[in-house]
Amino acid sequence: MTDNTLSVDDTSTRPRRTQQRKRGALYFLRDLLVIFVVALLVSFLVKTFLIRSFYIPSGSMQNTLQIDDRIIVNQLVPEVVPLSRGDVIVFRDPGGWLEGTPEPAQPAIVEAIDWTLGLVGLTSPDSDEHLIKRLIGLPGDHVVCCNTLGQLSVNGVPLDEPYVVKPDPSSPVSADDFDVVVPADSLWVMGDNRYNSKDSRYNTETPGGGYVPVDDVVGRAFVVSWPLAHWSWLDDYPDVFDAVPEPADR
Repeated sequence: MTDNTLSVDDTSTRPRRTQQRKRGALYFLRDLLVIFVVALLVSFLVKTFLIRSFYIPSGSMQNTLQIDDRIIVNQLVPEVVPLSRGDVIVFRDPGGWLEGTPEPAQPAIVEAIDWTLGLVGLTSPDSDEHLIKRLIGLPGDHVVCCNTLGQLSVNGVPLDEPYVVKPDPSSPVSADDFDVVVPADSLWVMGDNRYNSKDSRYNTETPGGGYVPVDDVVGRAFVVSWPLAHWSWLDDYPDVFDAVPEPADR
C-alpha cells in the first residue's frame, strides 16, 4: 500500500534556523559584554567611593599584619564614618616618611594590566605610596610614653595594649620616650611592631612633624582578605581606649 502522507522538506527552513542561531549567539555575546561593562563600572565605583584593596609591604604592623597580606579598606572613613583611637588606618605619605627607593622597571604590558586591574580594586599598584599604622592619638590628645610600667598614656590614662610586639614582655611599649599634643586636624600613629616601625615617633623632622593630616587618610582597614590562612577581621580594640577622656580643648 502506498503511503500518501506528505513530508515537509526542511531544506527551506535551514537558512532561517542558521540565521536564528547566529542572532542568538550575537545577543548572548552582547549580553555578556553588557554584564562585563556593568561589573567593571560597579567595581570602579565601589573601589572609588567605598572599599579598596592594599597589600602590606613591611613588618611594621606585625603580628596584626604580615608582609604581603592583602587588606580591604573602608574608604567611608573618615568622611562619613569618624575615626576612632585604635583604628588601623591607611594614609598617603604626609611627606618624607617613605624612602625614595626606585621601583624595578616592569614590562609595559605588565604595568598596563596592573593599572587596569587597579582601577577596579583588583590590584593595588599604588600601595607603595601609602602607609598603614594604628591610630593612637586624635586631634587635641596628649600622648605620653613611657611611665614607670613602660606604658603609653593618652590624656592621662595608661593603656594596656595587647597588640604591641616588644623584644621582651618587660620592655616598654616604645624604645624612646615622647610627650606630644596632637595638633588640630592631625593624628598620632604608631606601628604594632613598636621596635621596628618608622611611625610618628621617628618622623618629627619631616614637614608634618610626625603627625598625619586627617585629609591624608584613605580609610580604615577592616579585614585581611589574603592569603586565606590569614583571613580575619581587624580589631580596633575599643576596650583599650574606652577610659580615655576627650581632650579638654576639643
